[in-house]
Amino acid sequence: MYLRSDGREPQMSNRLALRIAIFGGVALTLFVVLFVRLWLLQVASGEEHLAEANSNRTREFRVRAPRGEILDRDGEVLVSNRTSLALQLNPAKLPADEAERRRELKELAELTHTTLPKVEETIDEQEEISPGAPVTLRRDVGDYLVYYVEENQERFPGVAVERVFVRRYPQGMLAAHTLGSVGEVSPKELKEARFRGVEPGDQVGKEGVEDTYDGFLRGVPGLTRIQVDAFGQPTAGGQLVSRSPTPGKNMRLTIDLDLQEAGDAALSEQGLYGGYVAMDVRNGEILAMGSNPSFDPAVLTSPTQKQVNALYRDPVASPLTNRAIAGAYPTGSTFKPITSIAALASGEVTPSEEIYDDGVFTLGGIDFKNAGGVSHGSIAMQRALTVSSDVYYYTLGDRLYPGTELQRWARRLGIGRESGIDVPGELPGLLPTPAWRNELYREKLTDRPWSAGDNVNLSVGQGDLQASPLQMAIAYATIANGGQVPRPHLGLQVEDAAGRVLRELEFPSTREVRIDPEWRDVILAGLHDAAQSGEGTSYYVFGGFPVDVAGKTGTAERDGYEDQSWYVVLAPYPDPEIVVAVTFEQGGFGADTAAPAALKIFSEHFHKEATEVDAGAAAVE
Repeated sequence: MYLRSDGREPQMSNRLALRIAIFGGVALTLFVVLFVRLWLLQVASGEEHLAEANSNRTREFRVRAPRGEILDRDGEVLVSNRTSLALQLNPAKLPADEAERRRELKELAELTHTTLPKVEETIDEQEEISPGAPVTLRRDVGDYLVYYVEENQERFPGVAVERVFVRRYPQGMLAAHTLGSVGEVSPKELKEARFRGVEPGDQVGKEGVEDTYDGFLRGVPGLTRIQVDAFGQPTAGGQLVSRSPTPGKNMRLTIDLDLQEAGDAALSEQGLYGGYVAMDVRNGEILAMGSNPSFDPAVLTSPTQKQVNALYRDPVASPLTNRAIAGAYPTGSTFKPITSIAALASGEVTPSEEIYDDGVFTLGGIDFKNAGGVSHGSIAMQRALTVSSDVYYYTLGDRLYPGTELQRWARRLGIGRESGIDVPGELPGLLPTPAWRNELYREKLTDRPWSAGDNVNLSVGQGDLQASPLQMAIAYATIANGGQVPRPHLGLQVEDAAGRVLRELEFPSTREVRIDPEWRDVILAGLHDAAQSGEGTSYYVFGGFPVDVAGKTGTAERDGYEDQSWYVVLAPYPDPEIVVAVTFEQGGFGADTAAPAALKIFSEHFHKEATEVDAGAAAVE
């Protein structure tokens, strides 16, 4: 060992000194880092972490708002709310043991008539958006389930039965397609901008008015914030904030409840599938609209699997389809006023020009005959509409070939296009055109291109034409009001709970078409005579009605089915205010099935009854 010359302690080696210096430097660095970190936590971010600590001591729960009511035009309640019992689960109180947790969830799935994966999916979805809030497993639970859960509470930790709001339909199935339904918001809907603020488990509009005006009807949820202990249990007097939910606004519709009752009854009495529309000619307000078969909207608040199958999986009855706006049928002779406008506008005929009707129109070796094989001699447009001369309109259809004036005017009047009605589910139908059929022919999807025969068929509402009652109502309304194409609508105004008007809804006409007053007058006169003159096709139905009307029957051939029955009628003549369009699948003659249904609607609207008349030799179609 090396000793110092002064005889004191031995000198420290250079290597040891270096080690001590490095160790001291590291220690000093760690101390500085620790000090800075503590300063950041306690000083710089102190308030933030204090807030986080406080938030761990609180729980927030949304209080769902009741939806607004739906009213008819006179304030009669069509849809309201009722309280219901809902089975809810607090996931934080589920057993920690995985086997016990799974047992409880499996039993809950059986009690709520669902599956374990569905229960777990529901919990995950609602926990992701609103952690800590109760998860609703099922609404409208019966008393038996309430008693069972309460008597076996030790087997179901975290499970409770709470009162919630459920839609109530005091009018039963009345206007079910129009009013629509509500249901639990789907994951896809949660991504849509219009459902911002909605959480899993919330109820939103699914169809009809409930869907279109969901933003008004839904309301604003409330909030309850409580203080909890370290185990998540509420502390004594722990309620910190309570904000009551704001109920949704009420929607007043254009629907007339009495007229709706009459229309739905007239539709269902026949026992046939079909639809109808009653609309104000001047502004497009839907006064009544119905479809048969219908459904009970209350069922959709908590449907069983059997009910789901009945509603969604019957392609023939298709009870959820609104045939008034989505029915697609050939229209038969109710199309003739549209053909009249097209022929007059194109100059192919004048109102006074007579065409000889010998009962048969021959084209390309094929005979097109009048219904019943009758002949009418020389007739002009007004009488052609009165007796529903097919030969007269076959001739016009042939004259309009090869142009597309017939299709152009039909589309202008609303055929083959969506009207923009303020409920979902409308279909455009099909307005056959040369371009459409020729494209099918090029793709080898049909055996021939467009021909004059197709134009002839279209002129009397046959062939490939597919239209809905709403479209026919719009076409007749446009002719009757002189060319304003109405925008059909059901929304009238938004109100608060006290009935104060918050917003009036406006639906201006979609477009204007030029209809010469002379054309309008001759067509309405022909329709008036068809309904109320001795040789009219619906005289024995409307001949004794005390209000002057203008109506047209239609009996359309439909492949694979019996004839489609139609009737479209305007009143009062000569300045109509209301149009009614009715159709029945496999209903036979329009005068036998559809016209009597329309008469019942008019009887309610005008509060007048028809007297019996002697039909004599009146035509039937």
